[in-house]
Amino acid sequence: MERDAKITITNLTKAFYKKQGSVTALDNINLTIQEGEFVCLVGPSGCGKTTLLRILAGLEDPSLGGFTIATEREDRPLQSMVFQERGIIPWLTVEENVAFGLKMRKLPKKFIKERTAYYLKKTGLEKFSALYPKELSGGMKQRVSIARAFANDPEILLMDEPFAALDEQNKFILQEELLSIWAETKKTVLFITHSIDEALVLSDRVVLMSSHPGRISQEINITMPRPRGMEDIRNDPEMAKRFVDIWDHLQEEVQQSRWEDEHKGEGSWRSGLKTDG
Repeated sequence: MERDAKITITNLTKAFYKKQGSVTALDNINLTIQEGEFVCLVGPSGCGKTTLLRILAGLEDPSLGGFTIATEREDRPLQSMVFQERGIIPWLTVEENVAFGLKMRKLPKKFIKERTAYYLKKTGLEKFSALYPKELSGGMKQRVSIARAFANDPEILLMDEPFAALDEQNKFILQEELLSIWAETKKTVLFITHSIDEALVLSDRVVLMSSHPGRISQEINITMPRPRGMEDIRNDPEMAKRFVDIWDHLQEEVQQSRWEDEHKGEGSWRSGLKTDG
């Protein structure tokens, strides 16, 4: 059954300007993400993935075009964003971090306490609720970020490589925990990753981007039933083919980007204009 559109991005372009000139980070992006869909955004470094998320989060303005986020309730925030690192407030405890968005919305204290306790339990943070970020491992910090994002009940969830800095074991565990909460809440998620395996495990659809300027190159629907884990996708011939297709795309885009830089003489000033990873 066709779901309603939750995020609609239309002709979105973003350019960064400096005295030496300009760099187009995103070029004419058109993308629709359905209600409750989990979409992974994959592309070579510097293709504008993080810039796109920052625009959707309201942290950057598009140069041209725009986007809409369909809303269900007036009292619900439009989005929550989970960063790769440094996403939690160092002077607040784990519990205070998870409750932060709810407190900022001035919701009833009883509701905040109950909702915070629920997501502390869902993410295995109950025993660590009184600790401060400096006392936590990287994996635990990301659990806090995820718990806070879901607790705040946003219309959409934006995630910028949240597991990239973690070891493989912690990464797999947090992927499973994230999918467990997502299956329950059915939040609309746009998730950036450089890991093809991660994209295949997590997503309903993988959106491939070109090298700079970032454009939508291809969309791949992932039809393998859930729940699915890393072992499942590696043992499935169709998923193996998907992996190779995405790998080939990334390799081609990186090579094309290097060729263009070498032949257009752009490196002298473009190297100083960083868009994102």
